[in-house]
Amino acid sequence: MSTTGVLRISDVEVEYRSRGRGRVRAVAGVSLDVRPGQVVGLVGESGCGKSSLARVAVGLAAPSAGTVTFDGRPVTPLGWRRRPGDQVALQMVFQNPYASLNPRRTIGAQLLDGVPATVTGAARRDRVHELLDRVGMPAATAERYPHQFSGGQRQRLAIARALAPEPRMIVADEPVTALDASSQAQVVNLLVGLARDLDMGMLFISHDLALVHEIADVTAVMYLGRIVETAPTRDLWRSPRHPYTRALIDAVPQIGPAPRLPAILAGEVPDPANAPTGCRFRPRCPHAFDACVDQPPTADLGGRSAACWLTDPTVAPTTASR
Repeated sequence: MSTTGVLRISDVEVEYRSRGRGRVRAVAGVSLDVRPGQVVGLVGESGCGKSSLARVAVGLAAPSAGTVTFDGRPVTPLGWRRRPGDQVALQMVFQNPYASLNPRRTIGAQLLDGVPATVTGAARRDRVHELLDRVGMPAATAERYPHQFSGGQRQRLAIARALAPEPRMIVADEPVTALDASSQAQVVNLLVGLARDLDMGMLFISHDLALVHEIADVTAVMYLGRIVETAPTRDLWRSPRHPYTRALIDAVPQIGPAPRLPAILAGEVPDPANAPTGCRFRPRCPHAFDACVDQPPTADLGGRSAACWLTDPTVAPTTASR
């Protein structure tokens, strides 16, 4: 596996403006790398900015600040023109497969859109059948329409379409949330298997930490627009260094000889338009103390990182401060 990031997100910020809420800073300075063949999980509660970051990562929106590079080149935000040829290998799988497929066109026609122009003649039809076979769908699927398939099958077809341009990187934004449990398992196994077999990088975005625990090589935990902890997944699960990560893990039910009910994290994610000063998790953190009124730096902890004053041995917890 290469040590060079195929997708590199550096200090990205995303701001929205609305008349009723003013400036909304949905992403507040995020940096993240994904290497070829690596699955990076991005987790956090709804409203923390994951989907906003995903859209910027693939060029569906421009960042307000910071940079996104793919294979060392800046990602060009999409407009009315076709995407630059060197960025077609950066693809996305959306949460709702029915909304991301054109209901008025056959599946085969939609897959052909992504097949490289260098594939000509009968080889184009063969390429469509190959894509369908890769996602476990029969060749006859090419002549049918999206509404003729179940949710799980449609997501497989959306994945096939993302594979058509022979991608090196896929951003999967909550790709199984709308599916039943059986379809979720099939789609997740398909995505992870493809990442390994094709040496693709994958940014897998989810609010389900237990799912990410099973599939991701590295997990990044996002809270209110910031990455608060990043670590190899097994290390993060075994010894979380940020209180928010600990709260997410405690919220997962444990089934076994000593079953444990989930612990519910008090409160809700604040409105990004009125984000707390200092550490953004401070109003909900059971360990908050005086230093938390300032934004903690992201500390390098040797192969992992965390943005929490509790990881700084020079800062001693004193009086609780919310």
